[in-house]
Amino acid sequence: MSRTVLLVAGEVSGDMIAAGLVRAVRARAPDVRFVGIGGDELKAAGLELRRHVRDMAVMGLGEVLRRYGFFRRVFRETVELARALKPDLVVLVDYPGFNLRFAREARRLGLKVLYYVCPQVWAWHRSRIGLMAGVVDRLLAIFPFEPAVFEGTGLRVDFVGHPLADEAARARAEPPAPLPWNGEPRVALLPGSRRQEIHRILPLMWRAAGLLEKRHPGMSFILAAPSEQVAGLVRQGLAGLAGGPSRAEVVVGQTRQVLRQARAALVVSGTATIETALMECPQLVVYRTSWLTYAVGKRVVRVPHLGMVNLVAGRRLCPELIQHEATPEAMASALEPLLGDTPERAAMREGYREVIRALGEGGAADRAAGILLEEIG
Repeated sequence: MSRTVLLVAGEVSGDMIAAGLVRAVRARAPDVRFVGIGGDELKAAGLELRRHVRDMAVMGLGEVLRRYGFFRRVFRETVELARALKPDLVVLVDYPGFNLRFAREARRLGLKVLYYVCPQVWAWHRSRIGLMAGVVDRLLAIFPFEPAVFEGTGLRVDFVGHPLADEAARARAEPPAPLPWNGEPRVALLPGSRRQEIHRILPLMWRAAGLLEKRHPGMSFILAAPSEQVAGLVRQGLAGLAGGPSRAEVVVGQTRQVLRQARAALVVSGTATIETALMECPQLVVYRTSWLTYAVGKRVVRVPHLGMVNLVAGRRLCPELIQHEATPEAMASALEPLLGDTPERAAMREGYREVIRALGEGGAADRAAGILLEEIG
């Protein structure tokens, strides 16, 4: 008997992670049908796409409020889809503003809910811990410290490991890919995948790269984009920008190879910091958002670091420049010690080995697939 899974992944990172899960499930049970919200990776893996992540990925309170009508419409559509499909399982991937509300509606419809990639309730919105326990049947955690957050709530939590560990191991084992570097030292720029991130952070990275080139003539830069759509946003953002480096290229779909070959990287805070650590590339973590989002976040965030790599490490392993601190001058100065054979570089790479061990030995997608198939019988 064919079984159906309704899956919702509203961001590029969730699309990538969920695609690995879908492939692992379909390798064992080809008859399982996946329908829902995702991106190019999920579509290629076999998801019947009803909405694309390019329409869903926003960041910050102001941006969400401006598109409130759109998200309300998509939410209603997805609830109606769940009612019509009556899926054997609902799989929600991170994206808590949408997915936790949807989990409540799925529960009301009598559907079983599996949550993959825990929302950062341990950082902010700790009140959501109880909510999740009430509307989620099982949670698949990708960070080792997350199961303890839900102790005593009654929610079943499985640590499956980080899905990027397998991808990174494969990338490290591959022969180096030919990339358009034009000099030494090589620096990777990862300005994010959301339009708002690229709009606010790319100009800062670009000017920081220009300052670094002045100090180190001959430097080469690659801007890594996960998709053609993001690459288009990056190229659009670079149009007319002054003060940047003379040798820089935009490369699509080769982020891990770019990081593998780079001497150091400027990285937007988020999943990319984990990917950079897994590729053992020294990094500077940067972030800037709207003043409103920052002001609200500063009042509610309850973690000592913003960079995910630093949270896993349990210390400030990689330097962070957040909001007003993230100036081109500060970014150039903070990255410079990572370019040479310095104690800072050696300490960071040693710390990466601890992070890699903590994230698990790989096989996250297979473990998650086994749990999904267990849940749908």
